[in-house]
Amino acid sequence: MKKTPSHKTIAPFGTWKSFFDANQVSGSLVKYRELHGDANRLFWSEGRPEEGGRQVIVQRKASGETIDWIPAPYNARSMVHEYGGGAFTLGPDALYFVNKSDQRIYRSTQPGKEPVAVSADIGDIRYADLVVDSKHQRLIAVSEDHRKSSQNAEAALVVFDLTQTSSPQEPRVLHKGHDFYASPALSPESSQLAFLTWEHPSMPWDENELWLTDWDGDTLSKSERRIAGGNRQSVFQPRWSPNGTLYFISDPHGWWNLHRLEGEKISALLPMEAEFGQPQWVFGQSTYDFVDDETLVATYLKNALSHWGSLDLKTGEWKEAKSSLTEIALLKSIGGDVVIFGSSPTDPPNVWKAKVGNEFEPLNPPALDIPAEEISVGVTIEFPVSENSQEIAHGFYYPPTNARFEAPEGEKPPLLVLSHGGPTGNTSLCFSLGIQYWTNRGFAVVDVNYRGSTGFGREYREKLYGKWGVVDVEDCVAAARWLSQQGKADENRCAIRGGSAGGYTTLCALTFQDFFKAGASHYGVSDILALMGDTHKFESKYDHHLVGDDLSVIRERSPIHYVDQLNCPVIFFQGTEDKVVPPNQAEVMVESLKERGVPVAYVLFEGEGHGFRKSENIKTALESELVFYGKVFNFDPSGNLPDINLIGSKS
Repeated sequence: MKKTPSHKTIAPFGTWKSFFDANQVSGSLVKYRELHGDANRLFWSEGRPEEGGRQVIVQRKASGETIDWIPAPYNARSMVHEYGGGAFTLGPDALYFVNKSDQRIYRSTQPGKEPVAVSADIGDIRYADLVVDSKHQRLIAVSEDHRKSSQNAEAALVVFDLTQTSSPQEPRVLHKGHDFYASPALSPESSQLAFLTWEHPSMPWDENELWLTDWDGDTLSKSERRIAGGNRQSVFQPRWSPNGTLYFISDPHGWWNLHRLEGEKISALLPMEAEFGQPQWVFGQSTYDFVDDETLVATYLKNALSHWGSLDLKTGEWKEAKSSLTEIALLKSIGGDVVIFGSSPTDPPNVWKAKVGNEFEPLNPPALDIPAEEISVGVTIEFPVSENSQEIAHGFYYPPTNARFEAPEGEKPPLLVLSHGGPTGNTSLCFSLGIQYWTNRGFAVVDVNYRGSTGFGREYREKLYGKWGVVDVEDCVAAARWLSQQGKADENRCAIRGGSAGGYTTLCALTFQDFFKAGASHYGVSDILALMGDTHKFESKYDHHLVGDDLSVIRERSPIHYVDQLNCPVIFFQGTEDKVVPPNQAEVMVESLKERGVPVAYVLFEGEGHGFRKSENIKTALESELVFYGKVFNFDPSGNLPDINLIGSKS
């Protein structure tokens, strides 16, 4: 651990020389995505900003050595539902993955060797949630056929014959007729297939259905039966135990809890006010698994904090495991170990493993040797949503922290309010270089789990329904006001920032409220009606729940129509290839602000989509936003930083 000086320099908040620079942040933002393995093998995928966001499949050998399995330029990333996931899986003798550029399935048998196409090049058909049936030599997948229409892409379950290796194959449809499919799960004897479906306008966390049917290696039985779901219930992650019992997660009582099918009866396991499930934005999620016939391991969220433990399947006894990790994003049982993606307030995201009940140990060395004194450790906060309300919202507060600097006596720090994306999602208490970049420079940060966030049960999640752009904004303002009243922030230097749906909350807060003095929108929604018309099939009815169908309400909630009410400085970040929120949504607002002389900056990244994956663009966005706040709040941030064209600014 590095040592830091014992004395401190007095300097205004925001001007502190930081231990973290944008190069470190952008280069270390590896995104761990998927995890597979068996007794002898361990694989995961990671998105690398330094390779333009390429998703690389990595094998970790027993020696601890890691090797890249697929060669560049192959990129293991599915585009089903645009957000993907479920992009690779393992067979006994090969690895199968979806390649981003052509969305075809490939077979790879050796690390670094050129893979061989399994699926034919017949147009825009995308695949996800790959499942290998070793007994029948078949590969089952979810498909999304865009050849006729992208907004009405046809979803199905399809199959490929793995014995046919002479040429790529067209997919053979096993099941179709539903708007969406996910999570095909094959029984241990390869005789039954469980899968999820849902229909517009529901999202999978609103209502979906779990189906079970027989499978003979060639066709699915027509006598399928619905096991669970429907009637405003959401099912997550069907999975078979080694002895052939079907388990799943569902929320008939308002919390995603474990269940299993016993004959014709469904039994609830471990009923508690906690979330064992997650919103199904991507394929391939996993929050529980089986160590053996008698032991299930699982992770759950309670108040947005991760916990984990083991369940004795015979006695029903749950043993909570001690862990310093506060975020467990994915959990698998591999080779007798519990392997996860996770982090803590002081440990960056990593791949970890443990024996049942033991502490997790990291499998990768930390990318940075960070002095503990430089780390801002977040704390859980609860605050009233308004001055006279008994209702509370949640968040994590990070104080400004730097071992070498302190502010002049009496000065309060500027505050950044973070509004997470989704909006059906949540923020977690974990080590984030993206947050430390700000706190180490003298900013306070609050990461808000506004009403509508997950991790607090269905009732809390659905408080946003019909009120998107209202209660999320109220909660972000309430968090900032509460912290200001506690003396932890300067009310005159509060800014809000967010990406995607968080960008929408940001723009609504800046347009419809007068509290914040500045804001940063990263590919944020400004026009809900345009979003409905432009966006992809998966989200095309999402706003039906969030806002409703009344066109007057939709207009009232769209900041783009009320730019004349936005009077504080804003910086917009956008990718040219964003299919979820096209650049024109930002550009209309930018031009309007320019015309009115309101300070505004616009940073457009060529080739980026909905979210920035290239390290150079992540770096530019961070540094430009820091310079922007310096101009707005009249401080000179340290470092060799780019200038920005803040039109309308007197700086």
